[in-house]
Amino acid sequence: MVTAVFPGSFDPITRGHLDMIQRASRLVDRLIVAVMVNTSKQPLFTMTEKVAMISDELTGLPNVEVQAATGLTVDFMASVHATVLVRGLRNEQDFGYERDIAWMNKSLDETIETICLIARPPYAYFSSSLIKEVAKMGADVSKYVPTAVAQKLHQRLGTDQHD
Repeated sequence: MVTAVFPGSFDPITRGHLDMIQRASRLVDRLIVAVMVNTSKQPLFTMTEKVAMISDELTGLPNVEVQAATGLTVDFMASVHATVLVRGLRNEQDFGYERDIAWMNKSLDETIETICLIARPPYAYFSSSLIKEVAKMGADVSKYVPTAVAQKLHQRLGTDQHD
């Protein structure tokens, strides 16, 4: 049985993330979406809120589970007996960043293999950070995140959506 981990801060989960999760779930027996802490970012949502939002969006994928995780991804992977790390690539900059992380992870644990999925065109140009920026200005972000997530995002930011 192949277990994979798709880690991220998911602050918030985007339609691009969900597309990656759906695609990755078809490649492995078990996929764990690991909600991690990114020490270089200030989160808008708590770990518990993010796990709940993601879980709500993944009810139709029986081989996918969502877990909160801290520390090194390789340590989390060892704790859940995962050998495959799934990452998404939107552009050339992502490739360089992910390549370096894959090499570091491999140096920390030889058993880990990284699989990179290329973002589909509708999802290749935005990130959670960019979505938060436009949401702060009151823009409707439901094109980029699920409707329930957009509502929570605007509620947290105290912004109204522009029509």
